[in-house]
Amino acid sequence: MSIAIVQTRANAGIEALPVIVETHISNGLPSLSIVGLPEATVKGSRDRVRSAIINAQFEFPARRITINLAPADLPKQGGRFDLPIALSILAASNQIPNNTLKQYEFIGELGLSGELRPVSGILPFSLAAQKANHIIIVPLENAQEASFNKASNILAAKNILQICSHLHGRELLTNYHAEFTKLKYPVLPDLSEVFGQAHAKRALEICAAGKHSLLMIGPPGIGKTMLASRLISLLPLLSDEKALELAAIHSIRGHSLKLSTWKFPPFRRPHHTASSIALVGGGNPPQPGEISLAHHGVLFLDELPEFDRRALEALREPLESGNVTISRAAKQIEFPANFQLVAAMNPCPCGHLGSQINPCICTTQQIQRYRKKLSAPFLDRIDICIEVNPLPKNYLLQKNKEESSENVRNRVKKAQIKQLKRFGRLNHNLSGELLEISSNLLNKDQKILQNFLEKFQLSVRAYHQILRIARTIADLSESEKIKNSHLMEALSYRFFKN
Repeated sequence: MSIAIVQTRANAGIEALPVIVETHISNGLPSLSIVGLPEATVKGSRDRVRSAIINAQFEFPARRITINLAPADLPKQGGRFDLPIALSILAASNQIPNNTLKQYEFIGELGLSGELRPVSGILPFSLAAQKANHIIIVPLENAQEASFNKASNILAAKNILQICSHLHGRELLTNYHAEFTKLKYPVLPDLSEVFGQAHAKRALEICAAGKHSLLMIGPPGIGKTMLASRLISLLPLLSDEKALELAAIHSIRGHSLKLSTWKFPPFRRPHHTASSIALVGGGNPPQPGEISLAHHGVLFLDELPEFDRRALEALREPLESGNVTISRAAKQIEFPANFQLVAAMNPCPCGHLGSQINPCICTTQQIQRYRKKLSAPFLDRIDICIEVNPLPKNYLLQKNKEESSENVRNRVKKAQIKQLKRFGRLNHNLSGELLEISSNLLNKDQKILQNFLEKFQLSVRAYHQILRIARTIADLSESEKIKNSHLMEALSYRFFKN
């Protein structure tokens, strides 16, 4: 009986689920049928595979060929199944040894001449195959991305002939190992390039240390965007585990990260015309959105009220849970979205509310309509809200020396190490129980906080936010306890939300 089995995987979110390619060759009129819920691109592999086999100087069987992609209820998309389908046909027709296929998993799109072309989602494929203790054979252009998982056993090939020669034991493919050089910080926008704004810089440092979300409000041209773009220079490098999670998400989107930058936190800055699907994710098949591409990094939303309200409301759950679930009639797919939100906005439509130089021309109703674009539940999920004010007169002529990002980053790193040693997580992710243990406020400070909450009618979420921020300030001060000065500074970051 002419049956061959080849192992591969299909993408399902950030997972790579196992797929078995079963090929049966029987007598009958020449035909090739693919079953197992293949989509249009997979069905198109019939012609690519036939041409690739013939042009690689193999014989394409002139018989009835049935290919089953199991499990049958898992959708199969893309050209990633070309290579395993071609190899299964060659194995079923006894042109390559069948007994050598069990230890391998194959992936790759075939050109008509038999060359291998890269596909998306290689890193999840590599991670899953490594857990199954399988050797993977991938297109050469995908090998570097697959090697981000250093534990994987990777073989890379340029064409199907090299793979068949390897399976025959004639010319063996060598293990692929990428050269991981020591990562250094690239030339990033530096905090020293922002003049003044000591209050905003301090808030930025606190946000970086505790992974808190931030909203900056101020007139146009004041430096809000400059400050936000420099937050990324204050963040330490990602751990190997976090960098792999991020690289897997980008791999699904077909955005292969570079070896020189793959451990740097991402900084995503979508335009204010972005839809909710662009921000959160979706489509068919579901793809990760901007919040997932900013996983373990920063999502910057400039001109915040100009975003579609439904898109902003869709951020509420991911801000707290750290993941997003895309629901469809047939299935649900979950993408990680543990991002840090930084946003900027003007105080009014014209941007000059409160200015002593440029008078505001907006009516009260216009200002109210502008601010109502941001709902109270959405604002309640932002940890720190500050006002960015114009620089004092003649400040630029004084040529004051500004602190560099490197100095601030060193303090941030020390504070994060303290947080991770305490509970294994940053302060933004502390639960209520852990927060109470780490806070331990004095009675007088507890009364100050209680009076503040009652005066401004703040929620329990706001209570926890204030404690988390105070805890981060204490960590930056290398203090084991939250002092009165730490609490008062945390209370000062409630502008606009009171």
